[in-house]
Amino acid sequence: MGLSDETKKYLNVAADETLDAFDGVAKAASKKVEDNRGVSCGVVSPNTWNSTSANENLSRICSSLHSDYLKLKSEPAIARIVALDENGKHRTYYICRATPVTGLDVILASYNSPAGRMASLDVGEEYELPNGTLLEIVEKTRLRPRKRNGFWDSEDTVLETDEFGPLTIKSLRALASKAKELGVDVAEEGFDADLLGRLLAEERDESNVLEGLRRSVIEKMGLRDQPILDKYQDEIFRLPLNKNLLLLGPPGTGKTTTLIRRLGQKSDVEFLEEDEKRLVRGSGHPSRDPHEQSWIMFTPTDLLKIYLKEAFAREGVPASDRHIRTWAEFRREIGRNVFHILRTTNGGAFVLKENDEVLRKETIEDLIGWCDDFESWQKANFREELLSAAENLSKESEQSISSIGARLLEIINKVEKHDISDMFVAFVQVLDEIKSIESELKDETNKKLDETINLQLNRDHGLLDRLAEKLEEIQQAEGLSEESEEDDVEDEEFVTSGSKRANAVNAFKQALRAQARAFATKRSISLKTRNSQLLDWIGERSLSESDQATVGSKLVILNHVRKFKNPLNRYLRGVQSRYKIFRRLRRKEDVWYNPVEFHPNDLHPLELDVVIFSILTGASSMLKKALILREIDEPQWSSLSRVYALCKNQIYVDEATDFSPVQLSCMSKLTHPTLQSFFACGDFNQRLTTWGSRSIDNFKWIRSDIEVKEVNIAYRQSRQLNELAALIITTVNGDNNYVLPKLPEHVDAEGVRPVLLENATTYRKVSSWLAGRVGEVERLVQKLPSIAVFVESEEKVASLAEELNIVLEESNIQAVACPNGQVMGNDNDVRVFDIQHIKGLEFEAVFFVGVDLLAELHPDLFDKYLYVGTTRAATYLGITCERELPESIRSLRSQFVDRWEL
Repeated sequence: MGLSDETKKYLNVAADETLDAFDGVAKAASKKVEDNRGVSCGVVSPNTWNSTSANENLSRICSSLHSDYLKLKSEPAIARIVALDENGKHRTYYICRATPVTGLDVILASYNSPAGRMASLDVGEEYELPNGTLLEIVEKTRLRPRKRNGFWDSEDTVLETDEFGPLTIKSLRALASKAKELGVDVAEEGFDADLLGRLLAEERDESNVLEGLRRSVIEKMGLRDQPILDKYQDEIFRLPLNKNLLLLGPPGTGKTTTLIRRLGQKSDVEFLEEDEKRLVRGSGHPSRDPHEQSWIMFTPTDLLKIYLKEAFAREGVPASDRHIRTWAEFRREIGRNVFHILRTTNGGAFVLKENDEVLRKETIEDLIGWCDDFESWQKANFREELLSAAENLSKESEQSISSIGARLLEIINKVEKHDISDMFVAFVQVLDEIKSIESELKDETNKKLDETINLQLNRDHGLLDRLAEKLEEIQQAEGLSEESEEDDVEDEEFVTSGSKRANAVNAFKQALRAQARAFATKRSISLKTRNSQLLDWIGERSLSESDQATVGSKLVILNHVRKFKNPLNRYLRGVQSRYKIFRRLRRKEDVWYNPVEFHPNDLHPLELDVVIFSILTGASSMLKKALILREIDEPQWSSLSRVYALCKNQIYVDEATDFSPVQLSCMSKLTHPTLQSFFACGDFNQRLTTWGSRSIDNFKWIRSDIEVKEVNIAYRQSRQLNELAALIITTVNGDNNYVLPKLPEHVDAEGVRPVLLENATTYRKVSSWLAGRVGEVERLVQKLPSIAVFVESEEKVASLAEELNIVLEESNIQAVACPNGQVMGNDNDVRVFDIQHIKGLEFEAVFFVGVDLLAELHPDLFDKYLYVGTTRAATYLGITCERELPESIRSLRSQFVDRWEL
């Protein structure tokens, strides 16, 4: 393009100033790192006046500063903003990704600070600084600093002023060196070098400074680095911390980048508003992580986890495996180790089994209805259980017991059936009386049991040792449960101590209690329990009938009383038992579950979600009560501690539509009760699971207060592929309301049409065709960019990679299989994936093999897989079919060509 002399001079000066700023910032940061000044924690000596917490906080601050200085050494700034203040004075700001160093001649601001928003505004827009100063943006430069051979440069810099631009400058140093290295004054009028020098300089300017914006080539697999968001994304990531947000948008619109940027800013207390800081201070607790570490991001695949970590590293946010989780691994962990739903060597009832025949198809399509059904049923079941116990206590002849029973009845009847949280708070008021009655009844029954056992031991000193042997024999027997009768489970008296004799005494007592209760209630003891086996062995050495009647009646009362000793704990721990009953009932009614045989202890992953949901729903409703949160360390709320320990100050979800509404609701309930900070992003058209969330209504069920934001500027794809993706949605999915994503202004988005191969019946034919197209891509791009090949199933990954590797060998290109979504090979390899693993990633070129086979394998999700696969490609897309294009997209054949013209 032809640049005026005035514009050339302006660019030369701007380049000089920018590179000088880079050098100054980098040197200052380097000095901070070298002498450790300002980051050492040695100035604070531990003593009685310095708390451990204070020193830990100081250590974290120092570590964070050190990390920021290292970042500034390699990336001094990401934007240069020139603004005009109210007095007509120009101010130049350099925006940094990290916390800036101080004491320099240039004005620095972190992108996370309020002033950082200027980097996202358009030229001509106004911005008010926190001190009230009003500025008008008159120039904006997006910088990409690089240091080579000891000299700073900025590559593919984008500069725009209120008079010209935007311009893309390939090398800022090429402009600056013209002024500095030739030793001339660029402003000197009449300067004219020799003809050769002038012609070469003009040619260099023509190739170095381009009009408009250029789409960068994707050279490596991963998430695109977008240091500066557009003004819409920027506004979203700066919303208050205590917001519940859903960000929707097509592929390539920067949803994940916005999410990452928000987490980076909201995790740094320095950049929070005063109201946000107050909330963070109120969320503190000795057992909890500090705010900057108190977050979790959920993502659907392990592959995406890897690249999310890299993206967080670029933002200076430490992200470990405990911060970025897949729901599959997280639910197994808490189901097994926190809530003890899943079986371990120490207990637990269920075994997680992926049995797709258990749940009806209608159930998977209506997970919310199924979950609501269980939740309302189990609450009512628990309430009725308490109501029955209270009624029985109110009818007792002893005044102290009937009186407490009447008070309990009053509490239960006052509470709405659908909201029982207030009931647990009210029960605390009578807790002392409950404990007193329980202690008295327990002492009375234990005294009679001890007398009976002591009598038998005096008659037979070896009784305990023989009973211990019998107990071991019973426990090792196949097919025996420890206890199956509800009364025996509630007894909670049998404790394994490690001592054989002590265990024998406890087992003896438990068996006698079971016998006495059965006598009093006129119920038999199940033959499948340990108690039944022990009683057969004990024989006549048990309680007399009169003692059985006396002890049994007291134990029945004790059983009713104990339901109110720690009712919240009973409620939360009993969810899994109630689910077993619910499932059995609904199977008989032929609702939700298929009439297939499965072990009663088997649990489908989606069933585990429902059980966890109910536990978290009950616990989170209690934790939202200020009174309980203040008294969280008190014994009466101890059952909430395991849920409170899971809660984080911030919860994030990437590719949210791949998760079910129940799963998302569980994640949402992990937000700290006073902060309630939840941020999810996704695209309904990219849902790759049959159970995934399908509508905004699903999210409103998750959180009624969720705020929906949308972005619709697509930065990834060329115009041709952007239009093809839209056609897939409208043609296959029949969505006539789909809005074509906008392409960024001033960007050269022209690409090439996608290519198609049909009747590719062998891998040899497919591989030869792929090799030809890969060669075309390399010649068009002038280098080998990031290339991926997708197949319809995991079993095809290795075989296609092997065949493709043979034909690419002559070009010294390697094809690498990536089984189960694992990252294999190098950036300049052609990687082969199963389509199900590639959500969230992008490549310069994508080849989709066996699209017709995919349509047959996944008819319900074919449109989603096709759309996701297509939108992974930035510029080059190729599709092959074993026979021909599936009927649903046959009308799109005219969009394809056979090969790319060089």
